[in-house]
Amino acid sequence: MKYVLTLIGNPSTPLSAQTVQSVADTLGQTGPADWLCPDHACDLPFDHLSPEEAIKQARTSLNGLTLDVVAQPIADRRKNLLVADMDSTIIEQECIDELADALGIKPKISDITERAMRGELAFDPALRERVGLLKGLAESALEEVYNNKITQTPGGRALCATMHANGGKTALVSGGFTYFTQRIAQAVGFDTNQANTLLIENGVLTGKVGEPILGRQAKVDALHSLSKQYGFPTSQTMAVGDGANDLGMIGEAGLGVALHAKPVVAAAAPAQIDHGDLTALLYIQGYRQKEIRQA
Repeated sequence: MKYVLTLIGNPSTPLSAQTVQSVADTLGQTGPADWLCPDHACDLPFDHLSPEEAIKQARTSLNGLTLDVVAQPIADRRKNLLVADMDSTIIEQECIDELADALGIKPKISDITERAMRGELAFDPALRERVGLLKGLAESALEEVYNNKITQTPGGRALCATMHANGGKTALVSGGFTYFTQRIAQAVGFDTNQANTLLIENGVLTGKVGEPILGRQAKVDALHSLSKQYGFPTSQTMAVGDGANDLGMIGEAGLGVALHAKPVVAAAAPAQIDHGDLTALLYIQGYRQKEIRQA
């Protein structure tokens, strides 16, 4: 078999044997179903369709069921390098929006963030504009936001721990801010982190960000430099994100994943996870439930 289609459930929609059989029948798949996790994740091998056509047929069979479907070549399926976005990917919030909330201007900054993540605004000027609106915010607000507003996306620690246990490396590469990436990387278990720097003087934000800005191209550059640094070919890399500034690295990686992403990103990414948590990134690599490590 050249390809594999993975079906992944979630707490609100478990994956049933009947659903798997229905999809298998639709695909005309000849290899046996391989359950990676009972009632949650299952592989269906196939070799007579393109991955895109297999996904299309599977979704027709699912008839609106909120399950995730990923199809890809079996070769090089298990990745050695993960490069991940942070905001709305490894964490469930946008840090800059939460900082704006401390100034009472969250709706204004959130609108800019949303438009930038949908690809309607160029990332670099949108970031400068939003940081400019934070001028005068007390440095202590960063700690307050981190401690009280930021939550990790479920499955992140297991994702990093499992990849590390199998010789992999993980990198957090964010268009956000180093204050948060340094802490999130340590808490979740990433090997390295890169982000933008908020400039602070006399205990308050200046309204400026360190240059050059880490945006879309910088994420692509990080993917390639980390791949070279660790000695992994690009085919053995996975990139995951949700916004338009992630599209470059998603397109360059061995497997690019849109996680609960904006429509422009979901439409362009080879793999989409719309309903599951970050452990889905392990199941699409073929990891079984018994192989998943808990940090």
